Amino acid sequence: MKRKSIISLALCLILLASLFTGCGQPKEEPAVKNIDIILATTTSTRDSGLLDVLLPVFEKESGYKVKTIAVGTGAALEMGNKGEADVLMTHAPASEKPLVDEGYAIDYTLLMHNDYIIVGPTNDPAGIKKSASASAALGLIANKKSLFLSRGDKSGTHTKELELWKAASLQPGGSWYQETGSGMGDTLNIAAEKKGYSLTDRATYLNLKQNLKNMEVLYEGDTTLFNIYHVMSVNPAKFSKVNYAGAKDFIKFLLSKSGQDIITTYGKDKFGQPLFFSDVK
Repeated sequence: MKRKSIISLALCLILLASLFTGCGQPKEEPAVKNIDIILATTTSTRDSGLLDVLLPVFEKESGYKVKTIAVGTGAALEMGNKGEADVLMTHAPASEKPLVDEGYAIDYTLLMHNDYIIVGPTNDPAGIKKSASASAALGLIANKKSLFLSRGDKSGTHTKELELWKAASLQPGGSWYQETGSGMGDTLNIAAEKKGYSLTDRATYLNLKQNLKNMEVLYEGDTTLFNIYHVMSVNPAKFSKVNYAGAKDFIKFLLSKSGQDIITTYGKDKFGQPLFFSDVK
């Protein structure tokens, strides 16, 4: 009996010790999903109205909340370079390449395209309507010293514009060439108000057209005006605080049938034509 009592006592002491030890250990909490995603993108995806249609569907399907920072592509890429965003959607491949090559951006994916156009006053003072090329059209504007409004913000549109001036062997400057330092929507509004020319993506122009008095498309169709959009995640190996899971889910949504249906049909009901075309294989 004595032996049994000693064994029972020992077992009780072990049990008590384990209980106290357990009390001293912090209880593991289940991982909490970070529902906030920071999207750094171009003003054209915002001003075209595309994000107003895409994001509510994604948020409803995924449970994430997307904070959009719409800036020029240069500024969006810089945010990615500093780890200040989770996912990027931009349209300047030459500027995007260094970020990808240096490993700051991953999951780099071709998403969609549309095109650039040159818009201006309906009376077309520089006579660019019948130009042989986009660079020739800009050459006429420069020769006439007709007012031209540039974004001047290192955006994808600004980058394309500078490429066209270079192709025309011209260095724009002087009172006829004015930089707004603003997004596409604001630049178009200023151009319309001042009766000047501007380079814009077609989607933003069509979305704002009803408010742009005495302005129309004066040059389009040149292959050099192709406008390509990519999407990419910011690399969590470089910045541990980025919401990589959210970024991946957002990209997955954009490439899904649900996301692609929105992208490829956006604008048809309002403008009779889609404003973006899919490049997803």
